[in-house]
Amino acid sequence: MCLIAFAWNAHSRWRLVLAGNRDEFHARPSMALARWADAPIIGGRDLQAGGTWLGVTDHGRCCVVTNVRDPRDPQLGVSRGLLATDYLGGAASATTHAQQLLRSAAQYRPFNLLTFDAHAAFYLGNRPGPGAQAVTPGVHGLSNADFNTPWPKTRVLMQRLQDWLDHTGTDDFTALFDALADETIAPDAQLPDTGVGLERERLLSAAFICGEHYGTRASTVVAIGHDGRGLIIERRFGPNGRFDGETTLQFGESSVT
Repeated sequence: MCLIAFAWNAHSRWRLVLAGNRDEFHARPSMALARWADAPIIGGRDLQAGGTWLGVTDHGRCCVVTNVRDPRDPQLGVSRGLLATDYLGGAASATTHAQQLLRSAAQYRPFNLLTFDAHAAFYLGNRPGPGAQAVTPGVHGLSNADFNTPWPKTRVLMQRLQDWLDHTGTDDFTALFDALADETIAPDAQLPDTGVGLERERLLSAAFICGEHYGTRASTVVAIGHDGRGLIIERRFGPNGRFDGETTLQFGESSVT
């Protein structure tokens, strides 16, 4: 994922509401949102490395990963997509997992990771060094920088999620998908300088990136209730923003651990 806004324990019905876009090269093969046959995971699948960028489980766990935008970093190490599958397929709580991952985080390619279970949520990263912090109740955002870094598109998506919580908060996620489809380019004065050049900073500043070779491949909304039941909706896109389909799956149990 490359843009995420989420609300953690900030709504009377939903424990977690997450909206995010996955930006990737269109040539990289992936599988659409589905229940995996070989693991207790519900999510898309990167067919090149075998992991996922965003997934959930029937026990109300959720995990999402982004890279860190730094062209100076050699991008060496274990695939970050495996971080999500390891968490979702494991039995460790979010708290225990965070403690354990800190010991091996440096072995992975640059990553930002969000983990959620029935009781806790964590942000973990490994640039400039391994770190973890518990997520507090409220609305938060993440892109290809540190947790809650106020990039323009992150701030906008967080605000639109807050508006949805304040005025909707039901099963109608139209406004969240509208926010994820926003192709507005941020003003130059608001752009970060991540070392990729002004033209690319402009391109990457939109929530939805519409490109021939690189762009938004999937827009996803996850909603998990306080009872552990939820749904995940994925809209998929091809080159130049071509709509390639939508999948909705329900999951969860009335009692989660």
